[in-house]
Amino acid sequence: MKRLLEEIREVLAELRRWQVWATTLLIAGFALLAFLVGMYAMKTDAVLTFAHLTTGYCPTLNNATIIAMFTGMIFFIFSALLTLGEVQRLFEMRQRGRHQDAAAATKWAFFWGFLALFISLSALSYFMKYCF
Repeated sequence: MKRLLEEIREVLAELRRWQVWATTLLIAGFALLAFLVGMYAMKTDAVLTFAHLTTGYCPTLNNATIIAMFTGMIFFIFSALLTLGEVQRLFEMRQRGRHQDAAAATKWAFFWGFLALFISLSALSYFMKYCF
């Protein structure tokens, strides 16, 4: 029982750190973007449209568009994971006082984050224009 209380105290101590909340918000933001794109992508599914399980109307996508969306979402996942890794590296380098490495991590975190944001917002805007 004493060990359990120590673990709970350690978890509460970690939740007081702003880095935990920044990372959690970053993960939640990427998850929200993936959910929104996935929601629109499900509206284009021919089986769901045939069964009348979707709201609105989205024409069926051709093979090239499906492949582009599929590879785009793979690159979105990779760039989101790279963003999270660079943010964690940034926090670690700042904690160790290695400012040059922290600056490089900041640059790469922004690059991968903007790439992930660009990919997801491009897919989202395409689906919002495509589905009516």
